[in-house]
Amino acid sequence: MNIQLIRNATLIVHYAGKKFLVDPFLGDKGAYPPFQNAESLENNPLVELPISLDEIVKDVDAVILTHLHLDHYDEAAKHALPKDLKIFVQNEEDLEKVKEDGFSHLEILTQNSSFGGIRLAKTVGEHGRGDILKKLGHVSGVVFKHESEKTLYLAGDTVWYKGVEKEISQHEPDIIVANAGDNQFLEGGSLVMGKDDVYETAKAAPNAKIVAVHMEAVNHWTLSREDLRAIAEEKGFSGRLYVPEDGESYTF
Repeated sequence: MNIQLIRNATLIVHYAGKKFLVDPFLGDKGAYPPFQNAESLENNPLVELPISLDEIVKDVDAVILTHLHLDHYDEAAKHALPKDLKIFVQNEEDLEKVKEDGFSHLEILTQNSSFGGIRLAKTVGEHGRGDILKKLGHVSGVVFKHESEKTLYLAGDTVWYKGVEKEISQHEPDIIVANAGDNQFLEGGSLVMGKDDVYETAKAAPNAKIVAVHMEAVNHWTLSREDLRAIAEEKGFSGRLYVPEDGESYTF
């Protein structure tokens, strides 16, 4: 497999001969207002795409939308993606919204979905802790499995909690992609993984490599790449932590 970080949580995943585009956030730098109630009020996204839009969408076999927040599925993606492209969504509510955007080849992810001989298993997530969960709604992740590839777990927009621990125990992933920018509003705490969450993930999967994304791209991020690398060094798992720059890719 090859995993390329585009920006934020947007990934291109080449897996068992298929090209997947995950959580396409494709607008120009500064195209959208900032997320409110955050320490910084810069427009989003904070950085440009590292490669061209044409290159991103070229020859995509399927799209996976873990949820529909702006920084995972934006107006630019709605316009750039072919309307007959295969798109996986997390639930019926998201399916109806994406259908309204003109897309026709939609499927709800389950624990037993498949595409091109690849098993795709929907996983659980919690987009924060406590009361904020009611505001932010449902999110998901996905596990990729194929006999010719290592098992890949994209955790999605979730903090560390027992649900993630259970997914790791059940699927025994070789590679885990963690959304790890510790994004926060001024009250409510972490919305995705922070340094402690990544450390708990590393402890729960001692043989897995961890790829940290969703960093330094939207205005409510609080954990930098540099600081996460330093924590991994301190805690002793830096040898299996990958913190890509935008556009960087890894082959496993």
